[in-house]
Amino acid sequence: MLKRLSLGPLPKNFLNTLLNLTANAQGDAEKIKVEAPFTGKPIGYVFDGGQVDVDRAFELSRQAQQQWAQTPVTGRKKIFDRFHDLVLKHRELLMDIVQLETGKNRASAADEVFDIAITTRFYVNNAAKFLNDKKRPGALPIVTRTTQQHVPKGVVGQITPWNYPLTLGVSDAVPALLAGNGVVAKPDLATPFSCLIMVKLLIDAGLPPHLMQVVTGSGEVVGGAIADQCDFLMFTGSTKTGRILGRQVGERLVGFSAELGGKNPLIVAKDADLDHVIAELPQACFSNSGQLCVSIERIYIEEEVYEEVVERFVRGVQQMSLGAGFEWSVEMGSLINQAQLDRVSEFVDQAKSAGATVLCGGKARPDLGPYFYEPTVLSDVPESAALRTEEVFGPVVFMEKVASLEMAVTKANDTSYGLNASVFASPETGRGVARQLEAGGVGINDGYAATWASVSTPLGGMKQSGLGRRHGAEGMLKYTEIRNVAEQRWVSMRGSAKISRKVYADTVATALRVGKILKILP
Repeated sequence: MLKRLSLGPLPKNFLNTLLNLTANAQGDAEKIKVEAPFTGKPIGYVFDGGQVDVDRAFELSRQAQQQWAQTPVTGRKKIFDRFHDLVLKHRELLMDIVQLETGKNRASAADEVFDIAITTRFYVNNAAKFLNDKKRPGALPIVTRTTQQHVPKGVVGQITPWNYPLTLGVSDAVPALLAGNGVVAKPDLATPFSCLIMVKLLIDAGLPPHLMQVVTGSGEVVGGAIADQCDFLMFTGSTKTGRILGRQVGERLVGFSAELGGKNPLIVAKDADLDHVIAELPQACFSNSGQLCVSIERIYIEEEVYEEVVERFVRGVQQMSLGAGFEWSVEMGSLINQAQLDRVSEFVDQAKSAGATVLCGGKARPDLGPYFYEPTVLSDVPESAALRTEEVFGPVVFMEKVASLEMAVTKANDTSYGLNASVFASPETGRGVARQLEAGGVGINDGYAATWASVSTPLGGMKQSGLGRRHGAEGMLKYTEIRNVAEQRWVSMRGSAKISRKVYADTVATALRVGKILKILP
């Protein structure tokens, strides 16, 4: 492993090692450049895969999965236990690669590495409990013995975005693989190397080489081909694309889990600890330059504390450090590419034209790099501004005064999304508000980190923010089929041939009444 990466091109031998992990590592295929957002210059390339590459990937993964499914859970766990340790051992290299591909700051890159370790450790510790056979009450006491079994789906398709390529490229694959499945993955073309280096570590830890396949290429071609062949699809991305993929796999009656878009609100109550609010808001809004599905984009503040919160928050944002490179002191990095910069700029410029007030930020910073944009805070955003209701996915947040918590909750829920929400308040007030917020994750006195890092609890979206859940038991069991094995002993379910059907029916009815009283029947 390399000890350090520069902002220049990847070393040829290192690049070739990663390219050889793709299912479409063909020298005659079209090459797609991968650039470093910090500089806008190429750092390497991947091959543009097609249908034949996806076909080959599924063929290899299915062959490997047949033997993998027969491997005891204890044997699978040992591999992922070693993988956990390799992730921590090579954490500096992993952070370098993810920064090189995404342009995020060092702390945001560290979040990805530690998330993989935490998620892997959780599933290693709990895989046997989740997957082992479980005895269930049978149809008839004693004479019926029922067992619930979890069997792997087969080969899971995984389509991941560019914003968290380590976390989303691997943390969803870990429970799928541990559950006995193969995986065919398509990373985003902007960030393929983060996924590939993690596959390298998985193989180093002992994962069968062909079990997890990676195909690089366009979403339309490679992503569509994966959706046409997988036995379950895990997707993270936009609501628009999620609908398309959902229809595609739905036609095949294949399972689908998706984390989609959000327009995440945060409420500040008048009884909140304002020092804590001001300390937490920058991370809640501007981690990974706001390119985060659960990032806060709307803040509703009770009028009694509105002026103080706005003044202190804006002052803090103006003091944030922006920059390119691997230094820990940088608080916010770059956007991913020109398209994202154009998107953020358009949202802000349109809001300004509609009458919004820019309290700080609001412009690109080409002096720092080609895709930098200042952390931006707005107020007075009118209803006509797209920024008010649509996901920006950048370092932009607007603040609004509300007369009461009831009004704040109403405004927070007034969206087609329901991914993440947050409330800063006294514990009692916060818990009361949290019960009213229509979101799959709700943080009390935290923006999003506490809900995301609590991996024992399933997390996902309500409304148009997705379906299914990652994390918790559900995050693994969704990759399995449930098999009900019932063994009938001594007495037939139809009763004895020596007893008339009427007598048997009367006996069953009596047994049901007694069973209800004694609570001995399911």
